[in-house]
Amino acid sequence: MTTTSAERTAPRSLSAVAEARQAARAFLGALGQPAIGREQADTVVLVVSELVTNALRHGGGAYTLHFAAHPGTIEIVVQDPSPKLPRMRTPDLIDGTGGFGWHMVNDLAHQVVVTPRPEGGKTIRALLPR
Repeated sequence: MTTTSAERTAPRSLSAVAEARQAARAFLGALGQPAIGREQADTVVLVVSELVTNALRHGGGAYTLHFAAHPGTIEIVVQDPSPKLPRMRTPDLIDGTGGFGWHMVNDLAHQVVVTPRPEGGKTIRALLPR
């Protein structure tokens, strides 16, 4: 199988995360055979949602989302303009201020790589099973 990819760039908006989830579903739907299983698709959409939410909340409000399908792997790449790297934090069970998403992304993905970009900002690459 050859690599299939799609890309989306969006500024901060109330619907940006929903649009990113929709873009993930459209990308997965266009893959053809062998189709990705429902559980794997739900995991991809969840990771996209978390990464885009983090890019909007902590990364400067704009992001670029890129998808690629490789044999056995779905690659999700999110770039944002902030040089601040993600960090694990203790989830907040009282005030609801978060802390769950980065743990979840790292638990669901086979590999997560964060790379500072020379022009500023960072790239987060998550590889998930297909």
